[in-house]
This record gives sequence, structure tokens and C-alpha cells, in this order.
Amino acid sequence: MPQDLIDGRPTIYNKISNTTKILMRIYLDVCCINRPFDDQTEERIRMESEAVLAILTRSLSEWTLIGSEAIDYEISKIPDVERRGKAQRIASISREKVTVDESIVSRAREIEKEGLRPMDALHLACAERSADVMLTTDDEIVRAAMRKSASISIKVRVMNPARWLLDVL
Repeated sequence: MPQDLIDGRPTIYNKISNTTKILMRIYLDVCCINRPFDDQTEERIRMESEAVLAILTRSLSEWTLIGSEAIDYEISKIPDVERRGKAQRIASISREKVTVDESIVSRAREIEKEGLRPMDALHLACAERSADVMLTTDDEIVRAAMRKSASISIKVRVMNPARWLLDVL
């Protein structure tokens, strides 16, 4: 939390709270959920970590964090017990959870044809179901979602968390 607080909220919040509140439905993939636990010596990682933490803070009150069975499954495969526990705690603040059903699996298969790994395609399909934006620190996913030559259109905005946060604040 920034040291410069007003009424218990960060100053930036107070600056935008007088304007129309932005109600966001956000899907963080597991790369984002894990980012605060990565080596913070690299500037990009540190910036993305801070953005993820700011987004999580806002998701406790104003924005809605969307979870999924795909997120839970991927987190369950994290080999480091301590890191897995931390990721599970972050994922537990989701207010809604997408259940992976046949339509999501089918959509993930379509998305996978664009060259994405199966788990990444599944996250995109889950995000399309209920989020306004899917945030990821994986540049490959962002590029694939933005590709103009894609034979299928991705039905959710896909962005890096630091860039997205700058856009909405």
C-alpha cells in the first residue's frame, strides 16, 4: 500500500472516485496470480507484480475477480507447496467461478488452433464466458489474442496487467 493515503484509501483512488466508477470483471491467469511471488529484481516483474497487487486490492471492493476450474487445476499443479498455497489464497478472493463445461472445452479447442497451448486456450475460453478483460504476463497469449489474421476472434480483451491498469486509471 502506498504511504500517501487519504481516508484509508490510496490517493489515486480518491482522485478517480469522484468520477464514474468503473465496474470491471477481471480474469487473472495463473501467470498473473503467481507474479508477486517471482524474483522481484527484474524491473518488469516488479512493475507487473505491483499492478497485480493493485488489481487484487481493487477486486476486494470495487472490481470483480473471476476464477475458474482451470485456474484451480493449474494452481494445484504448482510443485512448490508454499507457492501453491499463496496462489490458492489469491485465487480464493474470486467472487465468481467459471465451471469448465463442454462449450468451454469446445471453444478452447477453437482458440488452440491459433497456436496457443491448451491451458492458455482454456483460460481464454473461461475468460470469454464471464470477464471484461483477461490479464496475463505471458506476451505470447497477448500477441495471439491481438493477431489481426486470426481465423477466430477472441471475445475478451487480453492485456498485460501493468498496461491495463494504466489504461483504466
